[in-house]
Amino acid sequence: MDYSQFVKRFDIPESSPVPTRLVFEDIEARAITREDLREDVRGINASIELIRRTRGGKWPTEEVTEEFNYVDLVWHECEFRDDGSYTYAVYDSNDRYLGCAYLYPMGRRTRLTEDLLKYDVDVSWWVTPPAYDEGYYAKLYRALRHWLAEDLPFTEPYISNREIPAEG
Repeated sequence: MDYSQFVKRFDIPESSPVPTRLVFEDIEARAITREDLREDVRGINASIELIRRTRGGKWPTEEVTEEFNYVDLVWHECEFRDDGSYTYAVYDSNDRYLGCAYLYPMGRRTRLTEDLLKYDVDVSWWVTPPAYDEGYYAKLYRALRHWLAEDLPFTEPYISNREIPAEG
């Protein structure tokens, strides 16, 4: 069967809602909102090549404007509220914007295949160039693995980033 046109729905138990805030060491991930607009626009526009190299995918194709990104952030807010996907703005303990992390249903970001049916969430992330240089790309990967094991209601994550940090 060809699954490439399908997107698996999340099955989130009412007893285990997806948290709006996650903390690991000096990283804090918060459900992205309109309040993150300026930092998010600056971060995306400074990171386009790094996002393409590390996260991969078709986005971003060019710099974003505040007007365009505002609509995107409102969309992310609605999807979080409705359990459609979960996007987090990521900050350090000094409230410095580091990038974003995404939890998408399988088939939305990565084309669904029979081999991917066993996974229940597609996980991806990116960080700004200064954060990457400071090791936060790998640190956020460790944080995501921790949150998936301890705080999030998913059991079979699929890591879809192009660049996966070494274990450790």
